[in-house]
Amino acid sequence: MKRVVALTDHVMIPPMRILVTGGAGFLGSHLCETLLSRGAEVVCMDNLLTGSERNIESFRSNPKFTFVRHDVTRHIDLPGPLWGILHFASPASPIDYLEHPIHTMKVGSMGTMNALGLAKDKKARFLLASTSEIYGDPLVSPQKESYWGNVNPVGPRGVYDEAKRFGEAMTMAYRRTHQVDTRIVRIFNTYGPRMRPNDGRAVCTFVTQALNGEDLTVFGDGSQTRSFCYVTDLVDGILRLLDSSEQDPVNIGNPDEIPVKTLAEEVLRLIPTKSKLVTRPLPQDDPRQRRPDITRAQAILKWEPKVPRSEGLPKTIAYFKSLRQA
Repeated sequence: MKRVVALTDHVMIPPMRILVTGGAGFLGSHLCETLLSRGAEVVCMDNLLTGSERNIESFRSNPKFTFVRHDVTRHIDLPGPLWGILHFASPASPIDYLEHPIHTMKVGSMGTMNALGLAKDKKARFLLASTSEIYGDPLVSPQKESYWGNVNPVGPRGVYDEAKRFGEAMTMAYRRTHQVDTRIVRIFNTYGPRMRPNDGRAVCTFVTQALNGEDLTVFGDGSQTRSFCYVTDLVDGILRLLDSSEQDPVNIGNPDEIPVKTLAEEVLRLIPTKSKLVTRPLPQDDPRQRRPDITRAQAILKWEPKVPRSEGLPKTIAYFKSLRQA
């Protein structure tokens, strides 16, 4: 029997070796840091297309941490045992996957197959980072895991949406065919330190524009809704899922749904600036609503978000300010 270390808030992390693909990215680096703090040995794999070595600087000297620069669309050869694989490699913001559409498709298909193949060979637990984007521009709200989505496969966002949908299908195929021990997390909008200023997503865009004294660009009339989860809450939910025996996809996100315009106004209240709101045309296939139904996460994982925007936004703003002083 594998020995495990008991942790607070129910999560159990074995004192064993875990691979995090995309580990130098926003979410991946937070996962690496948290796993290290809980006693795991962590291998961070990233090709640095959208990740940054700056994100892992604070714990890179940890003797239990290893960084491997590698593109997961190529065969993954990693000597030694692995207890788990958290597959987070992928461009994730519209700016990134519109600039790298083919690579986005390749990392979601070939990269996922390579990571699953490694999990099969190592007999490792596998967790796929999926996304709320698999629901597309939803016709129901909030979105339950049982909803199959409303996705335009040939639109500009299709490269990301369909790559993640393929990844989910491939993950379940490896589970059914090869008995790989898999988990699937569907991640909703997340924010916090280590986001890139030019990421293109709402929080970092509004904060960066306000700090620069620029007008905040709101697409459409700003009535489209999103729900924003602080990164520490998201990491807690992911690790609870990793520790669980749940096979089917689980939504992890904050169900506190607000219009994008409201988020922009909150940022303006927190950053002294003469900036104002300006509108731009709504991008093609931009979802009108995005709100997770977290009933399953609450029941199965005993999880729900704890950090309100009134606490998370100031921490995020402080991080962006620190980048200017570096």
